[in-house]
Amino acid sequence: MALIKTIKGLTPKFGKRCYFSEGVAIIGDVTLGDDCTLWFNAILRGDVHFIKIGNRTNIQDGSCLHTLNGKAPIIIGDDVTVGHNVTLHGCTIHDGALIGMGATILDHAVIGRGAIIAAGALILSNTVVGEGELWGGVPAKFIKKVDAEQARTLNIGYAAHYVEYAEWFRAADTDPSNTCYCNTSEEFEQRNK
Repeated sequence: MALIKTIKGLTPKFGKRCYFSEGVAIIGDVTLGDDCTLWFNAILRGDVHFIKIGNRTNIQDGSCLHTLNGKAPIIIGDDVTVGHNVTLHGCTIHDGALIGMGATILDHAVIGRGAIIAAGALILSNTVVGEGELWGGVPAKFIKKVDAEQARTLNIGYAAHYVEYAEWFRAADTDPSNTCYCNTSEEFEQRNK
């Protein structure tokens, strides 16, 4: 189950059919559109500025979203995929972008529509990544322009897959026997006899 916390009178708001895996923390001024999915141990901390996320966006396992106090919110569009263990801090990500695993995007950076940020990339503060561009490296640099249709198919496809995955988890969650909290493999085996 997710931890959902009101802070300074700010309570998270959700669209329809959002899914939150175990260990997710959603704090303060956070707004999600429809069909968003937040996966295991993702953290969305809207305590010092707002976080606004569009429709069908997925924030994958271990990702951390935070803002710059009163200066830089996080704004994420529709159909965005934020890969595992990504750090987003006070940035804007436009529709259909794909943020690779382990990437970091810093304050006031802007990621264009349909852009791809490579796994492990570091996008420095105030960087502007253009529409349909591929960036990678530490610090990240422009690599190439990607084919717009190929990027759209890839990026929108990933977003759609995570809406589908949420349905698998919703179905599993309807039967409590599908989830076990235990400390050892022996305890798990004992419960499943």
